[in-house]
Amino acid sequence: MAPEIDLSKLTVAEKDALILSLLPLVSQLQAALARIAELEARLALLERPPKTPDNSSLPPSKGQKTSQPPDGRKPPRKSRPGFGRMLEPNPDRTVDRLLDTCPHCATTWPTEPQMPQQVYDRIELPPVRPDVTRVRLFGGRCSCCGERAVASAPPGLEPGSPFGKSIEAVAIYLHYSQAIGIERLRLVFGELFGLSISEGAICNILARAQAPLDVAASAIATLVTAADVVASDETSVRVMKKTCWEWVFVTAACVLHIIRPSRGARVVRELFGQMRPRVWISDSLASQRGHAELWQVCLAHLLRDAQYSIDCGDDGFAAAFKRLLLRAIAIGRRRDRLRDTTLVQYHADLDRRLDRVLSLPRHGDAAEKLRRRIARDREHLFVFVTDRDVAATNNACERALRPSVIFRKVTNGFRSEWGAQTYAAFRSVVSTAKLNNRSVLDDLRRVLATPLSNQATQPG
Repeated sequence: MAPEIDLSKLTVAEKDALILSLLPLVSQLQAALARIAELEARLALLERPPKTPDNSSLPPSKGQKTSQPPDGRKPPRKSRPGFGRMLEPNPDRTVDRLLDTCPHCATTWPTEPQMPQQVYDRIELPPVRPDVTRVRLFGGRCSCCGERAVASAPPGLEPGSPFGKSIEAVAIYLHYSQAIGIERLRLVFGELFGLSISEGAICNILARAQAPLDVAASAIATLVTAADVVASDETSVRVMKKTCWEWVFVTAACVLHIIRPSRGARVVRELFGQMRPRVWISDSLASQRGHAELWQVCLAHLLRDAQYSIDCGDDGFAAAFKRLLLRAIAIGRRRDRLRDTTLVQYHADLDRRLDRVLSLPRHGDAAEKLRRRIARDREHLFVFVTDRDVAATNNACERALRPSVIFRKVTNGFRSEWGAQTYAAFRSVVSTAKLNNRSVLDDLRRVLATPLSNQATQPG
C-alpha cells in the first residue's frame, strides 16, 4: 500500500514534480475506463436472453428441444376434445350383418327390430398396376393417288411419350411436393406401381411440365395482382449455388410463388406494375412496405418481439403491449359475430389503450427499439379490426412457404434456373388447389392436359 503524502510539507517545486509524474497515469486511467465500458457493453450483449422461436422469427427447427424427464415418462398432454375418423360419405360397398341368435343364450333373434349398433369403415388400396392402351393406326397406299397415308390418332393418344398425364402428374407431385429424387422416384414407380420408367424419362416429364405450369402460374399471377387484399412473405432458396428468394403472395382465392434473385421491393413493383391492392399484409421488412393503400403489419411478429423485450427484463411497456395485441387478436376472431359499429368502437378503444401503453416506462434497448417501431407504425396495427377481409397475421404466407422450406432442407436447392421456375409454378398450382379444397392431382392433370392456348384464361 502506497504511503500517505503530507502535501503541506512539500515545496512548490516538489508539488509540481508530483503532478507531472501523475499525468501519464491519467491517460492510462482514461484508456482503462474506456476499455471497461467496451467490455461491459460486450458483456451486456452476451447476457441478453437467446433468440428462440417464441421471441423471434427463428424457425421452430432451430429452437432448443426440451429434454425427456429422467424417469422416461412423457409430460401430460394438453387437454383437448377427442375426435375420431369421419366415416366415408360415399363408400364403394356396404356390408350388413344381422344377428341370427343371441350370443349369450342362443335364442333365435328376430330380424325386424335390429338396428345398427356399430358402424365403421375398412379401407384398402386396390391393386395398383399401369393401365396400358395400345394404339394401332392403320393405313397403307392409296389406290387412287398412290400416296401412303396413316389414320389420325384419337385425341389424347397422339404419338410421343408413352406416359399419360396421370403418370406425369404423379411424377411431378412426388418430386416437387415430397422431395423424392429422380433415382428414388424411378424405384417408387417400379416397386409401388409396377411401372418401368427410366430416369431420363422422368427428367423429360419435368422439362415438358415447365411450359404448362408457367402458363397456369401466369393466370394465377393475373388474379393475384387484381386482388383486393394481398398477404406476402419470402424465404431464401439456393439456385445454382447462389442465394435467391422465394416470394409468396396469398389472396382469398389463389396463391402465387415466384423465385427471384432479389429480396428488394422492386420484385413486388415488377409483378404488380401499376396495380395497387387495397390492403397489404406482411411483416415489418422494408421491402414489404408501400405496395397498397393500407398496410396491416403482422401481429404474430410483434408478439414475438414483445416477448423478447420481456425476456430482456422489461415488465412494463412490453408486457402491456403484448396484452394489447392479444386483446386485438381476440376481437378479430369474433368479427363475424359483431356489428360494424361495434368494431369501430373496439378500434377506437384499442387506439386509446395504445396511447397509454406507449407512455409506460421502458427498460432495456430491446424495449426502446420496439417502442420506436410501434410509435412509427401505430396506424398499421389494427387495420384488420374494422376490415373483415384482412387477417391479423400473415400466417397464411408462412404456411404456404413451409413446404418450400422443407424442400430446401432436403434438396439443398436447385441446379438450374428452369428447375427453380418450374418448382415455383408447381407450388402456385398446388397451393391454389389446396386453398380452394380441390384435389392436387386433379388440378395438375388438368393443367398438363389443357392446351397452352387455353390455359391463359384458367387459373391453376
